[in-house]
Amino acid sequence: MTASPYVARPPGPDGTIHYTEEEHAIWHTLITRQLGCVQHRACHEYLTGLARLNLPHDRIPQLDDINRVLQPVTGWRVARVPALISFDRFFALLAGRQFPVATFIRRREDLDYLQEPDIFHELFGHCAMLTHPAFARFTHTYGQLGRDATPRERGFLARLYWFTVEFGLLNTPEGRRIYGGGILSSPGETQYAFESDKPEFRPFNLLDVLRTPYRIDIMQPIYYVLDSLDDLFAIADMDIMAEVRRAQRLGLFAPTFPPKQTAV
Repeated sequence: MTASPYVARPPGPDGTIHYTEEEHAIWHTLITRQLGCVQHRACHEYLTGLARLNLPHDRIPQLDDINRVLQPVTGWRVARVPALISFDRFFALLAGRQFPVATFIRRREDLDYLQEPDIFHELFGHCAMLTHPAFARFTHTYGQLGRDATPRERGFLARLYWFTVEFGLLNTPEGRRIYGGGILSSPGETQYAFESDKPEFRPFNLLDVLRTPYRIDIMQPIYYVLDSLDDLFAIADMDIMAEVRRAQRLGLFAPTFPPKQTAV
C-alpha cells in the first residue's frame, strides 16, 4: 500500500491556513462545476444549508467561517484533522458534535475522484446538511454509538454511515433527491445516480442497510432512499445496536459487485 501524497495544511501564526493560488483555483473549478450538477438533484434541505454557508467560489474557506454558521444553528463545528484519522478519533469527534475536515485539496490529476476525503468533499458535500436538525442529530447519535462500539460492531455501523451520510437519497414531491455528501461532491456519482439504469434504489430498512456490502472505489450499485429527511430523527431513536447485533447473527448479503482486483 502506497502512502498518500496528501498532507493536511496547518494554520500559520495568524491562525489562517494559507493556500496557494493553484489550490484556490482548483476549489473554484470544483465548486462551480458541482453547483451546476446538484441543481434540481440535491434535496431542498441541502440547498438551503448551502445558501446559509455561503461558500466562496474564488477561494478555499477557512474553517472558522464554517463554524460561525454551523454552531449557532445546530451546535456543530468542523475540526481540522490530518488526511487520515483513527476510528477512535473519528467517532469521538462526531460524538462531540465536531465534523472532521482534512485541510488539503485534491490535485488537478485527481479532480474527478479522490479516495481520501479532502476539504471540498467535507465542506461542500457534508457541512450544508449539518445545518439541518435531523441530519445533525443522527450524525451525533452515530458518533456516540461508534465511540462505544467494538471493532466488529463498527464494521456494521460503517454501512449505516455509507448509505446515509455519504450516499443517501430522499424521496420528495419533485422526485428523488440527494442528501449524501459522497454523491453531492462528485459530478460522476451525481450523474450516475440520476441518469444510469444500473443502480438499484431500495427503500431504507435499517437491518438491510447494516447487512449490505459496499466498495468505496466504484459507482454504487445500490442506494437506500428515505421518504423524508425527518426519518433520520426516527432512525436515531431506534435501538440501532440491537439491529447491529441482529445483522451480525444473520450475516451480510451477497455483494452485488465484483471483488476488487489486487496488484500481483
